[in-house]
Amino acid sequence: MDKRYEVYALADGHFYDTPDRLTGAGSEAAPLYATARREVPEGWRAARTGDWLTLTPLGADGEPLPGPAQGWKVHAAATRGNAERIAEIVWDYCVPRRIPFKFVPAPHLLHLRNAKYAPREGSGKFVTLYPADERQLHQVLTDLGALLKGMEGPYILTDLRWEDGPLHVRYGAFARSYVVDERGSLVPALRDGEGRLVPDRRDPAFRVPEWVTLPDFLAPQLAARNATTVGDLPYRIEKALHFSNGGGVYAGTDTRDGRKVVLKEARPHAGLAADGADAVARLEREKEALERVAGTGVVPEVRDWFTLGEHRFLVMDFVEGRPLNSFFAERHPLLLPEPDPRAVAEYTAWALRIHGAVERAVAAVHERGIVFNDLHVFNIMVAPDEESVFLLDFEAAAPAAERGRQVVAHPGFFAPPDRRGTDVDRYALACLRLALFLPVTTLFVVDRGKAAHLAEVIAEQFPDVPRAFLDEAVAEITRDTAGGAPVRPVRPADPGDWPRSRDSMVEAVLESATPERTDRLFPGDIAQFSDGGGLGLAHGAAGVLYALAEVGAHRYEEGERWLLDRTAPPPAGTPLGLYDGLAGVALVLDRLGHRQRALDLVGGVLRERWQHLSSDLHGGLAGLGLVLDHLAGTTGETELRERAAEAAEIVVRRLGEPRPETPRRRAGLMRGASGQALFLLRRYEATGDRELLAAAGRALRQDLASCVVREGGALEVDEGWRTLPYLGDGSAGLGMVLDDYLAHAADDTGEFERARAGVLTAATCRFYAQPGLFQGRAGMILHLSRTTAPGTGLRDRLAEQIAGLGWLAMPYQGRLAFPGHQMMRLSMDLATGTAGCLLALGAALGDAPAALPFLPPPAGRPS
Repeated sequence: MDKRYEVYALADGHFYDTPDRLTGAGSEAAPLYATARREVPEGWRAARTGDWLTLTPLGADGEPLPGPAQGWKVHAAATRGNAERIAEIVWDYCVPRRIPFKFVPAPHLLHLRNAKYAPREGSGKFVTLYPADERQLHQVLTDLGALLKGMEGPYILTDLRWEDGPLHVRYGAFARSYVVDERGSLVPALRDGEGRLVPDRRDPAFRVPEWVTLPDFLAPQLAARNATTVGDLPYRIEKALHFSNGGGVYAGTDTRDGRKVVLKEARPHAGLAADGADAVARLEREKEALERVAGTGVVPEVRDWFTLGEHRFLVMDFVEGRPLNSFFAERHPLLLPEPDPRAVAEYTAWALRIHGAVERAVAAVHERGIVFNDLHVFNIMVAPDEESVFLLDFEAAAPAAERGRQVVAHPGFFAPPDRRGTDVDRYALACLRLALFLPVTTLFVVDRGKAAHLAEVIAEQFPDVPRAFLDEAVAEITRDTAGGAPVRPVRPADPGDWPRSRDSMVEAVLESATPERTDRLFPGDIAQFSDGGGLGLAHGAAGVLYALAEVGAHRYEEGERWLLDRTAPPPAGTPLGLYDGLAGVALVLDRLGHRQRALDLVGGVLRERWQHLSSDLHGGLAGLGLVLDHLAGTTGETELRERAAEAAEIVVRRLGEPRPETPRRRAGLMRGASGQALFLLRRYEATGDRELLAAAGRALRQDLASCVVREGGALEVDEGWRTLPYLGDGSAGLGMVLDDYLAHAADDTGEFERARAGVLTAATCRFYAQPGLFQGRAGMILHLSRTTAPGTGLRDRLAEQIAGLGWLAMPYQGRLAFPGHQMMRLSMDLATGTAGCLLALGAALGDAPAALPFLPPPAGRPS
């Protein structure tokens, strides 16, 4: 579970959105700070950017005063109790001195910055000041340090703390600039000692760039920071198990007796829960709850409680076993194309047994007067005997007598607001009944009525599950505790009912559009808020417009105007590539007839250091090269053809370079060598250069070296901790390029044919956890709709996958839609959401099969 998505699920009940829009969404969020409502001083300019309010002094000409592009910046941390006062003091200090600054203008935005799963690199930052030089830096720290003395705030992990107050410092960029980093991605930049743009590192650790000298007045602060160590503890920390904004969880050993322990850390004023409790308060709750349920045999025992460097630590016994979620990948019987009925029956018996053990563990906790409040598959440890379980992570636990609501919860087990006290745990136990068989209960945060449909699917796929077991779960999940009617399911169109399903999805997409917004046109993945404004092919407007065109929908002219307006010029920092940025936008605009804008965008890309991009298809040279070749063909621009040839030369050269041992290289269509093979293959088709075909074969073999054959014969990409069958980063994308490669080259060894057979198996499994095109079942549908691999019954397998897509179908305004990545909200984008499912179904069912760019349907179709 990617915890970043929870913050983006707060502002809207249907779609991911930025948390700064909470106040505009009719929420109960607190109003702006009084300081943020002040009139802008004469000679200053105020602007809202994301969750910041920026104040900039102006010169006589009304333009911002010139200042350094980078340097030592000052951050002030704050708590809910002192933020208003700190904002007031900073404003009154900076304005008469003409020091640019910005601050978070509302209490709910400060809360979200310090929430448990907010990005650690931004945690604590409430105010930022931009001193003109080191002399002013020292003056600011001295003056403001005195004015803010005694005020508390969370420690800012990226920074160096000034004395013991809320001020921190870090060297970094003041003005926005970007550079392609060593991984080939466009990232924020600053200039090194020789004036070259280099990445502005923003990891959650303080570091001084190698060309920068730490000012003498900061040396004592660095020494104080380094003085706190774990060396004097009676525990040897051996491994970090988990990090969040609230602190870390570590496995270790008690050096006094050799006992294995877990140390849980809590940072003061950080890791806030919904009720405002910080990590320290929540850890104190956990300690108290564990002590009340001690001796039940279903929780770890408390061993120690201490403070180190202002951080609080709870020490518990290390519990042997494995978290419940880890069993799905290796044991779930629907991860095969043809599940063995005996395996299905054995899994059913195991799942019912485990659920019974969890119910007994929760009952034991309730008997001690405690509500767990955070029951989910990651917090249930299954003992090695697989007969007993332990419950972990009691920081949200509360006395049952308080009848409180949840303040922290996994989205797939998050109780409705009307559930209180022990009813919260009963709701989670009901969700667990379904999640053990179909682990997609995050859908319930969008529509609890989906529970009835999932129960029907489970009954069909797991015939030994008692119907009462499922019906009781649905009744609990959908009931109205106020005595009203239970939540009723709304069934949208069947995905296989084409063209009715096409029309329904198109209507859903257009209903969701927000052309009045400038940050995005269609709701999609959270990535659209960090890639230049929702423009791109994967997650932005270009991808949705492309899918609509591919399935023959009527042109959405207002959407085209939006995309044209947002690219005149494109926002600073917009990535350059095919799926993440400007190259993909140019491709779509050219297809829609806006050729000059397409050429303008590509011209801007070529003025960057595009040769330093990664080699991949998603955001690198392979995707850019394909677009350059395409536009050269449609416009006759010979320079574009030359640049495409240059991109191919770089890709071929890199393929011949030694592969690093670590880190593990990504494989697959989007970020692996398969995307490079696609580019080289299309270049070969255009030029007839056999060296390009040979290089494409080498690239495919490189990705095959990163694959493994799983039980049942499925070939999947091995990421070290999981294997992936998907189109984007898994084996299905590799299989698509293999199909096209084998149309031109003989497979003398049978290696590629064996791989294609393994990919077919991987693409025909009974269950996939997400519907999306790049990381879900829609990608399997697209692959099966175009594969030329030999096989029997492919049309039947394709029909099964289309039916399985319906398991995750959701209604939006009565139309057919699909959830996005992490399944907590709907998505309309190409990579993760409804537009991608629309394109896949159009490839399988359309009269003129839809296709991804540069992957047209071959002559043969499945039979």
